[in-house]
Amino acid sequence: MPKKLSLEFIAFLQALGLLIYCGFIGNLMIRANAWFSPPPNFLGPTLFLLLFIASAVICSLIFLGYPFLLFWEHKNTKKAIKLILITTAWTLFFFLWVIAAIIAFDIR
Repeated sequence: MPKKLSLEFIAFLQALGLLIYCGFIGNLMIRANAWFSPPPNFLGPTLFLLLFIASAVICSLIFLGYPFLLFWEHKNTKKAIKLILITTAWTLFFFLWVIAAIIAFDIR
């Protein structure tokens, strides 16, 4: 039987997944003009809004997928809330880490 992962480690992995996904989307947005030709008038904002909506869904699944499973299937509300809080803390840590890296390496 495989060893169960701790709630703290699952929260770390969820926050790391958010960091990687946001980094991927940020990289895509920075390099989009070089990779693709500029879209016609209304398609640019339309594509941006579709990407925004898709990103909201993907981030929600990364952040809330397992807590929802804990809450709905396993009826473990305390663990679900604790996981959300710990994931939020890890996400805040990664946010501050990125800000510190931007300041330390003078990234513009």
